[in-house]
Amino acid sequence: MVTVVETDRIEMAESDNERTLDEMFEALERMPVPEGYKVEIVEGTVFTSPQRDTHWDIIADIHDQLRGRCPRKRIKSDVRIDYPGHLNGFATDLTLLTGNAEKNAKGLWRHEDVVLVVEVVSRSTGADDHGPKKAAYANAGVPVYLIADPYVGRCHVYTQPKGGEYLVETTVAFGADVDLTGTAVGLTLGTGEFPRE
Repeated sequence: MVTVVETDRIEMAESDNERTLDEMFEALERMPVPEGYKVEIVEGTVFTSPQRDTHWDIIADIHDQLRGRCPRKRIKSDVRIDYPGHLNGFATDLTLLTGNAEKNAKGLWRHEDVVLVVEVVSRSTGADDHGPKKAAYANAGVPVYLIADPYVGRCHVYTQPKGGEYLVETTVAFGADVDLTGTAVGLTLGTGEFPRE
């Protein structure tokens, strides 16, 4: 049974034999998800959210900056990657993989090969970006997690994952550079053209 909740949230009914991420994604592929909507599963709850212009412009800007330094095959957007925790199948706004990243036996990219995750805040899913997703990325050992928030005009950068949390948080206002040169990403991201909502 699938229930649609007003916040673009779809909850899978619990049963004695819990669904797997694969089963949930297979069911979603059979559902009529509107074009331009992103679908991901956070702690067993399915979220759909529309792509907004502001959201896309920030993603495209970061993609272009990464693309200037990294091969295209290392940069993914809205591609499913499973993370530690209860039923976490994320389709992050932007993911940077290591140069030697490999897919697992299911044909999915492995979270062990993720160097950077970028999420651009949407009103309906922003709490997940700062809560369960951040915890999952820290548990997975993702070296850099960047949240761009067009509503407040700031980026939050989390680094040094240890023991299921990030030890360092840096906040950078839109317009300033995000210095990632001392991280596994190894570059500086400009935010001067990031639009605000």
